[in-house]
Amino acid sequence: MADTAQHTTQPLCRDASPFELAIIPPPEEQPGDHDPSHHSVFSDQTPTLPPVDGGRPAWRLLLAAFVFEALLWGFPLSFGVFQEYYSHIPGFQDSAYISAIGTTASGISYLGAPIAAPVIRRYAQYRVHMILVGWPLCIIGLVAGSFANTLGTLLLTQGVMYGVGFIIFYYPILSMVDEFWIRRRGMAYGFLCSASGASGAVMPLIIQALLRLYGHQTTLRAVAVALVVLTGPLIPFLRGRDGHEHVANLRTDWTFLHKPLFWTYSISNIFMGMGYFFPALYLPSYAAAIGLSSTKGALLLTLMSIAQVAGQFSFGYVSDKNKISINALIITSSSIAAIVTFSLWGLARSFAPLACFAVVYGFFGAGYTAMWARMVTAISDEPSASQSMFGLFCAGKGIGNILTGPISAGLLRLSNEAGGYGLGLYQAVVIFTGVCLVLSVGSLGTVYLKVKY
Repeated sequence: MADTAQHTTQPLCRDASPFELAIIPPPEEQPGDHDPSHHSVFSDQTPTLPPVDGGRPAWRLLLAAFVFEALLWGFPLSFGVFQEYYSHIPGFQDSAYISAIGTTASGISYLGAPIAAPVIRRYAQYRVHMILVGWPLCIIGLVAGSFANTLGTLLLTQGVMYGVGFIIFYYPILSMVDEFWIRRRGMAYGFLCSASGASGAVMPLIIQALLRLYGHQTTLRAVAVALVVLTGPLIPFLRGRDGHEHVANLRTDWTFLHKPLFWTYSISNIFMGMGYFFPALYLPSYAAAIGLSSTKGALLLTLMSIAQVAGQFSFGYVSDKNKISINALIITSSSIAAIVTFSLWGLARSFAPLACFAVVYGFFGAGYTAMWARMVTAISDEPSASQSMFGLFCAGKGIGNILTGPISAGLLRLSNEAGGYGLGLYQAVVIFTGVCLVLSVGSLGTVYLKVKY
């Protein structure tokens, strides 16, 4: 679920791609790390263990993780296509809470980050068992959702069950990748981050075609079968580097909670999370409202996914340049995303401006989470603190993701007139998205007023 910079690691790749879900920088080397007698999961000198940063086991695991990331995180990120479909079928069309299904699945995945990391570190010997529990739970959620005839049942199955299952299986996989990729971890997670973007370029089009031809029940079952066939055979490759599945239990340094810069970035991140997800949810519906086909609506999500991958890599790469202020990059990311929201999206009446919006918003909006690593190192260089901060940043974005559903329901009720800015119906959604992005920028003002950066 995965966003990355060169020196970053663990995604919930998270955005996209929406996927990234978190990026954790590699642990700092300790004096004993290169001592053969020093038994650490991060040591590449222990002769009984497979090599790190390369070799068949490392690449085998990374490729398997790529497929899991692409398919199982790419699916909830394509929910905008389902939302447009659900809003036009009996039993669901009159509900303003359809968007809560998709945001619940992805939001739970984000919110689980601060909890999953310490649990997996404590019970590392059960990581394979966690995968064997979480992976089928996602599949069962889709199959059960295919029999749903009420919004509440869909929310429980396609939303809650899928999201919980994703937490249980995804974070153990990431911890395994951490063991195999040390010095080249930025490359490894950059590769993983591209997975959700790659699937996001084609999955909305495939799902849209299936929905049009067969309906949501058959589509959900077909997706469930495809996930079993494409990911099931790869489960034997999901193994940690340490044969005993032992991971050191590190004590966390929580002193960063006393630093104003942490709270400044956290507030900015929460506002970004509250506004970021609306375009991906409503672009297909907005496209349908101006008379575009469902295929073009899905194509908008494809364009946004491709732009998100480019934005994540670009902002991650530039943020590594110490001569460039991380605050300037954050302001650039949020400001341009806000500008195109107020202008291109709010005034769009044809495919061309919507396509331009999808590309520009995807590039600059997704670039925000790629800078989490630099935000963290600006606060603290302590490895355990860095991991905790990334988990909290991820949870902050998850809060915004979860709130997107109920907030959008209220916003749609506020916009009933036809025509005008945002087509009338989506006026409040467009304005709320832009305002959240502006507040994300505005909260950084405290960096210059109160914090010596």
